[in-house]
Amino acid sequence: MKAFRFTGDALVAIDQTRLPTESVWLTLRSPQAVAEAIRHLRIRGAPAIGVAAAYATALAIDPEGSLDKGRRDLARAVGVLVAARPTAVNLAWALRQVTEDESVLARESARDLREAVVTRARALEEEDERLGAAIGRHGADLLRGIRSVITHCNTGALATAGPGTALAVVAELFRREERFEVWVDETRPLLQGARLTAYELQEAGIPYTLVAEGAVGALLRRGTVGAALVGADRITRNGDVANKIGTYNLAVLAREHGVPFYVAAPFSTFDPHLASGDAIPIEERAPEEILEFGGERVAPEGARAWNPAFDVTPADLIGGYITERGVYRVPLPDEVFRRGGETDGS
Repeated sequence: MKAFRFTGDALVAIDQTRLPTESVWLTLRSPQAVAEAIRHLRIRGAPAIGVAAAYATALAIDPEGSLDKGRRDLARAVGVLVAARPTAVNLAWALRQVTEDESVLARESARDLREAVVTRARALEEEDERLGAAIGRHGADLLRGIRSVITHCNTGALATAGPGTALAVVAELFRREERFEVWVDETRPLLQGARLTAYELQEAGIPYTLVAEGAVGALLRRGTVGAALVGADRITRNGDVANKIGTYNLAVLAREHGVPFYVAAPFSTFDPHLASGDAIPIEERAPEEILEFGGERVAPEGARAWNPAFDVTPADLIGGYITERGVYRVPLPDEVFRRGGETDGS
């Protein structure tokens, strides 16, 4: 399953707001169109929006124009794209990987500049595929013998350019274990768990059961869930994690019921510039996402709503961080904040 593909003159992406009932593909021909799709969650997931944005910068460059104009248009595209989702650090990281790469900086014509940007974006996509596979292996090694996990939001192929992060671990566990079950919480208010994770698991033939978020405490109290497994949009130096709203609730409930809570994320999600989660910018979305459901009003006229898209889970609630190079725990070593070296291909 691929959430998007680059065709040379457009980014073609599945509209994730229409899943699972409709498969609608968008043809996006400008950085502005890609930024709008990211902003409205038609393209979503921290690794996915990073790679999609990297490709989108190429759409800003006219190969027949001057090199100076190409560089200016590239810089403007980066500004538009990086503002689309402020919480996910992968977006800005991927754009830096393109604009600061020596092969891009050394180009001598607009056409060459565009080709270099596409080449670098394709390398990021291929790297994400390798990272997801490695995360899946390391996570399955860590959770060996566990036959039931609970997930939050969506962390599979729809959220990345590869097999996913937390859902890559789930898929690898399913391949290894004779019996395996996934509990999928709804992930309100936009139901990424019910709409997207359930869709991916069903396509993969992995058994799952949906659960209302209000029932998660009762589920964990039964003692039949072996681990909680989530992704991340940003991880700070002290190990605090920003992820989809409701992650903190799940972490607290997991601690209360003795269920280990793990975060699966690539090194690009670790932010060396922020000391703790208190400094993470938290996006707030339209109140209508809470006041309405399926286009129908569910709250009285005049009602107000607070709708943060993310929350921060403190490091002391996290049992480990599953990355492409292995599993880490706090205090996090400096190496997780560096991007040099080769991906673990074991």
